[in-house]
Amino acid sequence: MPQQIASPSRREFLQKATVTSFATMIAGATADAQAPAESNANSMMMTIFLRHDETKTLDEINAHLDKTGFHKNFPPQGAEVVSWYVMMGIGQVVTLRFPPAKLRDVNLQIEHGAWGAFHTEFYPTYDYRPLWEASKKEGR
Repeated sequence: MPQQIASPSRREFLQKATVTSFATMIAGATADAQAPAESNANSMMMTIFLRHDETKTLDEINAHLDKTGFHKNFPPQGAEVVSWYVMMGIGQVVTLRFPPAKLRDVNLQIEHGAWGAFHTEFYPTYDYRPLWEASKKEGR
């Protein structure tokens, strides 16, 4: 029996569901690298998906990133890399912590350095692990 190929809308749904699942896993893994969560109005976290442009080879992507200074300039000063993973079939997933006033700087670094090498997605992120652990202790 021939294998059925998903329609573009179903394929897109499955891809987004997979990305969401991976983002959840990354957020959990990110929690391992973080200090205990505190309510801190002076910082925020952002997870950035850097999806490889599959029309380019890895050498072309790296040449573009070198040309734009991405490797030297990212993350911008004042932003901390919480985690940086390679997700096979997706690209790279970076979680940053920074003061809210640096949001524009983070965005500009991506626009000036990563665009043309990656397709980007941004997700505000928070550390759920302490809440999950507390609820587990309460027997929820």
